[in-house]
Formats: sequence, structure tokens, C-alpha cells
Amino acid sequence: MQFAELSLPPLSLYVHIPWCIRKCPYCDFNSHTTDKKIPEEEYLIALIKDLDTTLDHVQGRQLSSIFFGGGTPSLFSADTIGKIIQAAKLRIGFHAEIEITLEANPGTFEQEKFSAYRNQGVNRLSIGIQSFNDNQLKSLGRIHSSEQAIEAVKNARIAGFDNINLDLMHGLSGQNTAEALNDLICAIKLDPTHISWYQLTIEPNTVFFNKPPILPTDIILESIQNKGGQLLLDAGYEQYEVSAYCKNNRKSVHNMNYWEFGDYLAIGAGAHGKISLPKENRVIRIQKTRSPEDYLRREGSYVSASKDIDIKEMSLEFMMNALRLSQGVDIRTYEDRTGLSVNQIEPVLRKLKEQKLIKNSREKICPTKKGHMFLNSTLEAFFEK
Repeated sequence: MQFAELSLPPLSLYVHIPWCIRKCPYCDFNSHTTDKKIPEEEYLIALIKDLDTTLDHVQGRQLSSIFFGGGTPSLFSADTIGKIIQAAKLRIGFHAEIEITLEANPGTFEQEKFSAYRNQGVNRLSIGIQSFNDNQLKSLGRIHSSEQAIEAVKNARIAGFDNINLDLMHGLSGQNTAEALNDLICAIKLDPTHISWYQLTIEPNTVFFNKPPILPTDIILESIQNKGGQLLLDAGYEQYEVSAYCKNNRKSVHNMNYWEFGDYLAIGAGAHGKISLPKENRVIRIQKTRSPEDYLRREGSYVSASKDIDIKEMSLEFMMNALRLSQGVDIRTYEDRTGLSVNQIEPVLRKLKEQKLIKNSREKICPTKKGHMFLNSTLEAFFEK
């Protein structure tokens, strides 16, 4: 085994808010509905205690990003979100250009709080639209309308947000190419800085897994992908990751840190983190207890599982993220963040170059268009090494 020197990468913070008004039939995230009042104040206290237990993993770094995900974080008040932000700033500190993202639904209730979120320090909204077709929204279990989706983006701008992501799905039940492209056209007209455009997949432990919808054929899916990608390109959106498109280089700082194998603290029920420990030559993954009720009862530690990334699996773990990026990653980044020499995987890289799945470069590990299209096949090579 050939080694390099493991270095400290940038640090992000993920905050999980696990409650939703309704569980969507495609969703396999750790989200929960409740008939009772959401215990917002109690959860805030637990989150800050959880944050305090992670501080040993900061290792002198400041936060480059914070991401509030869920669930539906916009169910929480702006005051609570602001207290979490301030707790992180006080305990860890922020880079001057920190990106702070909050996931929000387009419903009227959430829109009323957009200005307050902005005043509390949130500077990027990720709005879960999924479709501008009301029939599709109904089949997806969404509780907003296409009209509310359009209003949400307008109201986000009025609130002062100049960095907005729209989440859109394609490959929906019975969807044809024209319908999928119409969703994109509606999104492009709203001129967001970022569009996350991804195919509906049927995941285990979801309603759709037990009662699967009739999805488009592979021929239609390929048509949607090709024509939709060109539509976004023509509108000035750069595809910098498999399902991520941005204007004016407004890439998601937080997601880029994931994809480049950076570190992220994670707090909240079911949150997952990843931390590098150079002095111990280890990289670990940490999972917090999944049940909100259990999380609120915890005292001391909120960790349900902690595991070292096996050195034999490190290359695959890195590539599963990095090869999603259109521009790939620097070889130096691979060595710094895995603690492994690139020489160890040179035979694999040579084979992938011969298959035209990655580009021939001495400085970068970068997928070709074919490599992106057949990403699973590209990754399989790292199982075989």
C-alpha cells in the first residue's frame, strides 16, 4: 500500500430538521410527520448540545458552509434557525464568504418567513419545486401548486436572496419529453442561479417502492436527459455535476465540499458526518441517532454509529463523489484527502482511459461524457483494484 500525507480539507456543517407536514411517496430521507406540535425549542437545545460534542473534530478550521436539510427546515422559525447559526459562529467561526443554505418548500406558510431567514444570516435558498405540473405535483405527494412555486421564487428575491436553487425532478410517472422540458422552461424563466435537475428513482422503504408508478421508457429518459441538458446549456447553465447546473459559477459550496471529499460536521436526528484525523491517519464517518424522540432523550452522546473508512475502500469512497463532477478533481486533492498515493490506482486509471471513461491527464482525474453517462461502470473499476 502506497501512502501520501493526509491533510485537513475544508469544513462544513449539516443540520438535519426531521419533520414534514406530509411524507412524500418517493422520499427515503429521515423525515417524519407528527400530529403533535413540533418540539422546536427542545430540538434547538439538543442541536446545540450535539454541536458541542463535535468541537474536537473542528481542528482549528472555520466553516465554509452550513446546510439546513430535512425534512422541511422551513417549518422552523427564523429565530430558531438564527440561534443555530449564531451557536456555530460563536463556537467554530465562519469564513468571510460562508454559504448558508436552507431547504424550503414553496407553500405560503414558508414564504412568509423568507425575509426573516435572510435577516438571520441564511444567504441561499433551495426551494423544493419538483415540477410545475399540478397533476405531477399531486402524484408526487407535494402540497404546493405550480402557482405557489412561481410565487416562492419571486418572494425569495423580494426577501433579498440572490442565490437560489430550484429542485426539479424528471422521469416522472407518464411523463414525456415535452412535459419534462416544459418544467425546465418554467424554471429557466425564473432565472435562478442554480438548478438541481435529477431523475426520479424508486428507493426502498418508500411508498413508491411498494406501489411503483409507471415510469417513462429508457428511450424517453434518454431523450429527456439529452434535450434537457442542451436546453440548460443554451440558457447559460453550466453542468458541473451529474444533476447540478449553475449560472455565473454559482456552484453549491456545500455540495462541492461533499463531492471533493471534504469534511462535514453533522448534527440532528439521523445526520451523517465525515471527518479527517491526520494525526491518527484516519478518516471516519459518523451517524447520529435516527429517531427524533430518541435524539431528544439523549444525554452526552448523540452518535449511533462511528466507523473508520477502510483503507481498501478509500479510493472508491473518494471516486463515488469526485467522478460526479464534470471537471473532476486534482490528483493532489485525491492524495491529500485519502492519504494514498495516486500511484496505487494508476493501473485502474490507465484502464479507464483506454475505455475512454476518464480523460488522459497528469494533473486531474476527470470523467469523459461517456464516463458520466456510465458512472456505475466507471466506479466498478475501483472495486476490482
